[in-house]
Amino acid sequence: METLKKYLLLSAAALTFASCSNDDNSPAANNLTLEFNNTFKDKTIVLGDATSASATTNTSAAGQIHHFSEVKYVISNIRLIKDDGSEVPYNVNDLDKGAAVIDQAKTASLSYVLSNVPSATYKQIKFGLGIKTEQNTLDQTRFPKFYAAAGANDTAMMWEWGTGYRFTKVEGFYDTDNKVMSIHTGSTVAGTEGAYTQGVNAYRDITLSLTTNAIVGNKAPKIKIKADFDKLLSGKINTITLSTGTGMSDNATPNVHTAAQMVKFVDNLGGNGTNDISGMFSVTSVEN
Repeated sequence: METLKKYLLLSAAALTFASCSNDDNSPAANNLTLEFNNTFKDKTIVLGDATSASATTNTSAAGQIHHFSEVKYVISNIRLIKDDGSEVPYNVNDLDKGAAVIDQAKTASLSYVLSNVPSATYKQIKFGLGIKTEQNTLDQTRFPKFYAAAGANDTAMMWEWGTGYRFTKVEGFYDTDNKVMSIHTGSTVAGTEGAYTQGVNAYRDITLSLTTNAIVGNKAPKIKIKADFDKLLSGKINTITLSTGTGMSDNATPNVHTAAQMVKFVDNLGGNGTNDISGMFSVTSVEN
């Protein structure tokens, strides 16, 4: 009997050790990096002032030549889709941990690291271009980190009238005489202070299929995403001709934008949410 007890105890210990060993060998959560490449078609954008010889130029479908001095946009509400179709949200309700300003002038901002992503095989990624309605208030108390990043002097991703964030901010020049181009998008509100309601919703949900599955666990993959700003004027939905002036049809400066004009830019950059759910974005590769 004593021998049998010893045998059973040794067997239980062996099973416990094997279980612990298996747990130790299981893939843990890991990082996943989103690397953004802002381009005109396949050329990475180089920013420049009005007379810059090094700035990357582009010609729109309407025949207008243009280049950029500033390119910024907000991404948020990131979700990863597993190979079984289930969705893994990444800090979707916390702008401090799950949103970022992508700024072409700041190399570090072009690589956004998602930390502690659950171990799994992922086939798609979803994210917002801009900020969904329920979070689009300048809430310094709730999201101090994102508030500070968006409101910094060299970022300026807040509307001056103070009801929400800018979602995209593009500055530059167009035509051979380098007229100023200043295109800002973001959701608008209607009503009076204390009783605002949603006006134009400029938030767009982006869905991208990966070129190959991203395997998180023992590896920390990198998803390379191209944002093709050729689509700004020559999108899948709208071909836009820029004009500067004071008329309601002029569209190259934000002070004369109408909501309808702004939506044309929004739909080109972020898609219209129905037949176009990728806009200017595409996945070029996945590094496991």
